[in-house]
Amino acid sequence: MYKGVRRMELDYDYIAKLVRKTQEGDSDAFAELYTATYQSQYRFAYQYVKDPYLAKDILQEVYILVLKNLDTLKNPRLFVSWLHQITFRICFDTWQKRKRQEQELDYISSGQTSDFSESFSDIMTNPEKHILNKDAKARLMQAIQSLPPQYSQAIIMRYYNNMSIEDIAVAMDYSRSTAKRRLRKGRKLLENMLHEEKGGICFE
Repeated sequence: MYKGVRRMELDYDYIAKLVRKTQEGDSDAFAELYTATYQSQYRFAYQYVKDPYLAKDILQEVYILVLKNLDTLKNPRLFVSWLHQITFRICFDTWQKRKRQEQELDYISSGQTSDFSESFSDIMTNPEKHILNKDAKARLMQAIQSLPPQYSQAIIMRYYNNMSIEDIAVAMDYSRSTAKRRLRKGRKLLENMLHEEKGGICFE
């Protein structure tokens, strides 16, 4: 068994060494890689979904994907960034799925039989608005996802997950001022990108 990395500051050289050994088939190295990185990923997942059991389920899925796809990682020193991208993606997908399920339950409990995401009557009476709204939302998400990760993740957590600045800072393991700065920079980049399009969206 390899010596663990249990500090807040990860030893990236040591992590890269564990990645290379795991890629060579060393199961002990992967176990240590898991131990070395689990707490930081759990902290992020928990801040994102606010549910300790769901956060653990997410990380189980994350590390299964990591093990299956680790051979595709060409630069072992990029492992931590790569791992975080996987965790973020699964957290976001899980949050969206849970939100849809909650909306469905709300509609069922209220006795409404229309589709939970849109009012059928609204679509029928104003189809142009419906199409434009869907198109605008799709363009907005596409634009957000095209931003550098440090900005897209902050924006999604703030505006799609309604996370506070403090929660974003804790999840991403940086200061509150850094969280605010990345949100501000991300919004500016996003506004510039969207306003370059005809009929651009104003992101507020």
